[in-house]
Amino acid sequence: MGTDTLRTAAGEAAERRREQRGWYFYDWACSVYSTSVLTVFLGPYLTEIAKAAADPEGYVHPLGIPVRAGSFFAYTVSASVLVSVFVMPLAAAAADRTGRKKPLLAVAAYLGAAATAGMFFLDGERYLLGGLLLVVANASLAVSMVLYNSYLPQIAPPEERDAVSSRGWAFGYASGALVLVANLVLFLAHDSFGVSESTAVRICLASAGVWWGAFTLVPLKRLRDRRTAHTAGGARGGLRQLAATVRDMRRHPHTLAFLLAYLVYNDGVQTVISQASVYGSEELGLEQSTLIVAVLLVQLLAVAGALGMGRLARTYGAKRTILGSLVAWTVTIGAGYFLPAGAPAWFFVLAAGIGLVLGGTQALSRSLFSHLVPRGKEAEYFSAYEISDRGMAWLGPLIFGLTYQLTGSYRDAIVSLVAFFLLGFALLARVPVRRAVRDAGNPVPDRI
Repeated sequence: MGTDTLRTAAGEAAERRREQRGWYFYDWACSVYSTSVLTVFLGPYLTEIAKAAADPEGYVHPLGIPVRAGSFFAYTVSASVLVSVFVMPLAAAAADRTGRKKPLLAVAAYLGAAATAGMFFLDGERYLLGGLLLVVANASLAVSMVLYNSYLPQIAPPEERDAVSSRGWAFGYASGALVLVANLVLFLAHDSFGVSESTAVRICLASAGVWWGAFTLVPLKRLRDRRTAHTAGGARGGLRQLAATVRDMRRHPHTLAFLLAYLVYNDGVQTVISQASVYGSEELGLEQSTLIVAVLLVQLLAVAGALGMGRLARTYGAKRTILGSLVAWTVTIGAGYFLPAGAPAWFFVLAAGIGLVLGGTQALSRSLFSHLVPRGKEAEYFSAYEISDRGMAWLGPLIFGLTYQLTGSYRDAIVSLVAFFLLGFALLARVPVRRAVRDAGNPVPDRI
């Protein structure tokens, strides 16, 4: 009997590791979109397309609304976030009530991959097409991440989650770096390949969609759906489900307090990710090749940062490690205001600072929240988490775009992001995470 029990335990551990390895590959698949598309190429490229379509005063007029061409990308990112807020609860409700996460993950992933591949057709003055594809791709990514993240409590016991979440982010940043090297070769040597610079950019954008779709096959094969006591019936309306989730969360006020803190500081993180290349190209006057190298540096250091902060969390706990990273964010972004124009070396220093804290902040936030989720409500609660991730992530880009529209300076916009990290630090410091874990009915790890 003892031998059978050991064999069963060993078999379960092997199956869990297999699922974890499959789970990592969704980070590997979709992170290329975040890196090559959202962070590097699309912002500057879509801005140039909008400028080509602008009137003599520098404005485009989507739906008859006058928008400064330089603000169009930031506003479109904000619009995609608002769309995501309405769609994510629908997916979460369907996932928890039917237990069928994989089919929903497949739909979201391949819709996003298709929209990204369609960016190959962005040329001339097609800024509206670019905005539409960006909204579809961003909303699809948001939905897929709700479903993907909700697997974490199911595939990793509490003592493994910081490490598993950190490895997932490390996989994603390694993937982003690998593809970005190929993008850099194509972009810098586009004449040798017989294509124009704009065509090279469009190939880089579309290839991210192909990569996303191809590697999504791995998690779809290895992850398995689980039915729980909560999986019954069909999904209710998304907003009604979200309201029900929030009402349920009122019984877990410390979980809500964590989400509020995460909502604030992560808005700063997401704005840096989406607007850094625009800041570098438009305000600092840096070449596209310089921006690609800087983002590549971020990707490489983010791998080490995610794994390193995962190790720190084992010693100091996830909460303290995240708080330390927010101090580092504050110093780094504050210093970004003073960067001299036309000085790539200093921009690389800024990129290095961002890379060292980026992956770890995101990975440990995800694993810390997984301890605060009642069993059987993973997708519901991770929908609220993702809404906290993206539901106010429109505010940072909106402030960034408005500041530029009012002042004409991206440098003034970058310093406003410091407030997100300072306020997020203050809110997170007040959250009693050990009590929050107990209130959710979960075992409390030795370090958290």
